Amino acid sequence: MVIDRYELGERATSACAAPTAWLERLELRGSLRQTFHELRLHTPWTDTCWTLPWPFSTFDYRELCALLWEQTGLPGGAYETAKVDGLTRAGARTEDRTGGGAPHTVHTDRGDIRAPLVVDCLGWRRVLSGGASVQPPHAALTRGLEVHPSGRGEEMELWIDPRYARSGYSWSFPASAELRVGVCSFRPADHVKGPTVRLAGDLGLDAVRYQGNWIPHQLRPAVEDGVFFAGDSAGHCLPLTAEGIRTALYFGIACGRELRAVLEGHLSRDEALRRYGDFSHRHSRPYRRLLSIQRAVCRPTSWSTTPMWAAVLTSRRFAARVFDYYLAIAPPSFVAEEPSRP
Repeated sequence: MVIDRYELGERATSACAAPTAWLERLELRGSLRQTFHELRLHTPWTDTCWTLPWPFSTFDYRELCALLWEQTGLPGGAYETAKVDGLTRAGARTEDRTGGGAPHTVHTDRGDIRAPLVVDCLGWRRVLSGGASVQPPHAALTRGLEVHPSGRGEEMELWIDPRYARSGYSWSFPASAELRVGVCSFRPADHVKGPTVRLAGDLGLDAVRYQGNWIPHQLRPAVEDGVFFAGDSAGHCLPLTAEGIRTALYFGIACGRELRAVLEGHLSRDEALRRYGDFSHRHSRPYRRLLSIQRAVCRPTSWSTTPMWAAVLTSRRFAARVFDYYLAIAPPSFVAEEPSRP
C-alpha cells in the first residue's frame, strides 16, 4: 500500500527535469515534454553554452507518476490518501510468516495501519523518524521557488548571479507549452520570492502558478529502528544542484529490491535494512564533495562570481568531465542491473 497526503501526481514540488536516459530506461517517454542537448549558463561576467555529454529532459509530473503506478500492476485501492502523523515501532524482533519481522503501526488521520515493512518517502520532515525534527532556517535545507508562465523556449538556462541568489542559482526550463522559471538559495534564511519575480520580469514573463519547497542538501541515515527511508527523507537530493527526482528513483529502486528479497524469503527484514543502509552510505563521498562545493559557494566572497571562475565554467572539457561525474553518482544503467543476492 502507498499512502500520500495528496492524489497520485498532485502537488509537484520540483522543476521536473532529469537525464533523458533515466526516463527512457524506466519506459517513461510518454511523460517527456522537451529534450535538451545544450545548457546555456549566465554569470555576471560571461554567457556560455555547454554541449551536454548526455541529454536532459523536462517532463510532466502527473503523467510520470501515472506511468510509474501503471508499471506496478497494483490495483487502484493500493493507493490511499491520508496524512501520516507518526509511527509506533514493533517492540519485538520476532519474524512473522513473511520474514518481514513484527509489524510497525503507522498512525494516520484515517486510522492506523500495521505492516512489517515500512518505507518513509514523506519528504524532508522525515515524519517516521524517532529523532529530533529538523526545521528551517536552522536545518540543512535549500529554499526553492519557481513560477510556471505559459510560453515556449528552446534553451535550458542557468544563472549563477547574485542579483537573483547570493548563494544559489536560478533557472529557466522550457516544458513544451510552459516555462519553469525559479530561484534556489542554499541559505534557508534567504527569501526567494522577490528574486523569482525579478527573474521572470527580466525575461518578460508573468510570475504565475507558484510552486516551491524545502530541499534537503545533506545525506541522512537511510535506515532507522526497522524503517527504510528514501528520497528527501534520507537526504538523497543532491547538494549543489538540488536535483532530487533522479536520486529518488535510484535509491527507491535499491530499496524496492531489498523489500522484494524479503517478501520472496531470501532475506530477513534486518538483513534488508543493513544492506540498503550500506548501499546508501556508500554514496557518502560524492555527496560530501558536492556539499563542500556548495558551502564554498555560500561564502560572502565566493569565487563563483569572479572572472577567473567564469573562465573555468566556459571550458568545454571541464563541462564534459563534470557532467559525466555527476551522472555516475546515480547512473541510468542501474535500472537494468541484476539485484545482488546474499
